[in-house]
Amino acid sequence: MLDALPKAAFSVLAGSSVLKRMASRYGMRNPGSFARRFIAGESVTEAIAAARILEQQGLTVTLDLLGESVSSSEEAAAATRSYADAMAEIDTAGVGRNISLKLTQLGLEVDRATCIDNLRRVLDRATAGNFFVRIDMENSPFTEQTLDVLETVWQIGYRNVGTVIQSYLRRSMKDVERLNAMGVRIRLVKGAYREPREVAYQQKAEVDAAFIELMRVLLRQGTYPAIATHDPAMIEATTSFATQERIAKDAFEFQMLYGIRRDLQASLSRQGYPFRVYVPFGKEWFPYFMRRLGERPANVGFVLRSLVREK
Repeated sequence: MLDALPKAAFSVLAGSSVLKRMASRYGMRNPGSFARRFIAGESVTEAIAAARILEQQGLTVTLDLLGESVSSSEEAAAATRSYADAMAEIDTAGVGRNISLKLTQLGLEVDRATCIDNLRRVLDRATAGNFFVRIDMENSPFTEQTLDVLETVWQIGYRNVGTVIQSYLRRSMKDVERLNAMGVRIRLVKGAYREPREVAYQQKAEVDAAFIELMRVLLRQGTYPAIATHDPAMIEATTSFATQERIAKDAFEFQMLYGIRRDLQASLSRQGYPFRVYVPFGKEWFPYFMRRLGERPANVGFVLRSLVREK
């Protein structure tokens, strides 16, 4: 039923300033709200508070200042400054120095050179503070551009940066081979965007099979890969393969989204696997949430099912 909802409807909701103000007022400020379960808050201070709690539980974090698809150089510059300011606060707070960002947030759709310059500013600040920066992968029109920008800064000499590979894209094995050869750290995910058949696998069985194949390559040949999944079957496939191949538990890490399957997060951590939680925050949480639903409305069903399973 959710799949039948038109993407345009979610786009309209995402762009509504009235709904955004209402969501900010009622969706984030109430500690018991549904949104609070999955978004740490609107400020880096709130994200740091959430990170502290997670770290007290033995987990590690990556903090993501929400935002994407800026339309001007000024907006891209502002996002870059926001990341620098966030890193300064994280540095002072003493929580995990690991952040995630999107290149369209830094101006990829405005101008490639501008995006690279802004990414270098972020990476320079990250280097000074001993941060690791993960470039999130967006939908398929940006895949090649994202990898090209990453390779550009890698060739300049930056090594505190990695990216994400989506198993549902048909091209992903070649991308993994390319990045493994460079020594880039990869986060493996299934992928959440709605993509055309010629670009991405459409059936869950195909996506799962590709995920397992890529996971095995990453565990054998990758540089400290991150296996990011909430799917117990994919987790079992990963732990079984690592045991079979005698791959040390600390040679890779698991990752999950903030607020999703906290039972699995705690279980894997207790078993001795490094575990990182992706913690989104920022004033752009409502457009982010609406766009994710618009790209694939069935995602909301996944969230609801995860709540039931966790209980």
